[in-house]
Amino acid sequence: MTTRDISLVALMAAVIVALGVVPAIPLAGGVPITLQSMGVMLAGLVLGPRRGAAAVLVVIALVALGLPVLAGGRGGLAVFAGPTAGFLLGWVLAAFVTGFLAQVFEAPEKSTPVRTLQLTLAAIVGGIVVLYLCGILWLAFFMKMGLAKAFAVSIAFVPGDVAKAVVAALVTVQVRRAVAIERK
Repeated sequence: MTTRDISLVALMAAVIVALGVVPAIPLAGGVPITLQSMGVMLAGLVLGPRRGAAAVLVVIALVALGLPVLAGGRGGLAVFAGPTAGFLLGWVLAAFVTGFLAQVFEAPEKSTPVRTLQLTLAAIVGGIVVLYLCGILWLAFFMKMGLAKAFAVSIAFVPGDVAKAVVAALVTVQVRRAVAIERK
């Protein structure tokens, strides 16, 4: 990684942490609504698969060190043994897949609406489908509930996460228009 790569990873990790300042809204099953999942989508969309995943790994390392960087001021190793651990660890894969799909869709000649739609789809597949897969599997295991019940509990988050995907795509189009950042 170059110095620029490290700077971009650190900056995106800071964005994800900053989005955690917005208070979490707890729902059934112990999984809160937070804006940090939008930061994960942004990491992949803006930085690409490797650097996006690296930014998320930095945040996870900070959590593991006990820093209260998650929404609601949570942090520490206990977070990795709770019902949301699958979602938290799924952030890495979600950022990677989102970034990979953003690269696949990369086509500078596309119009802004088409580009925004492509990025939104990348964020939905990586930042929702992949993330939910990780989170639901862990939630079902941890809470000793069936996959169908864990899925039913999680479905309440979909509308908000789709809105986050749209916002992340819109922000990414503007960021990439303003700053030349190669996805890696």
